[in-house]
Amino acid sequence: MEEPQIAATSPAAVEVEGGKNYAWCACGRSAGGALCDGSHAGSAFRPQIFKPEASGTVHLCRCKRTKTPPYCDGTHSGLA
Repeated sequence: MEEPQIAATSPAAVEVEGGKNYAWCACGRSAGGALCDGSHAGSAFRPQIFKPEASGTVHLCRCKRTKTPPYCDGTHSGLA
């Protein structure tokens, strides 16, 4: 099975609007590594759609190893 690329070993702080759909990059190939830009084309990966309940800043995983996608859970701190 293909593993996602590690886009960064830190989360991306992203301003979101509550009730709006967003597409989290699950492949690690998107510019910035947080929101999907279609770079997964030709791979087995697809973006994960999420809808925040409230507006504000969220911290999205860019290492692609989180147990709570799309949100960062600190897993990146244990990566080499």
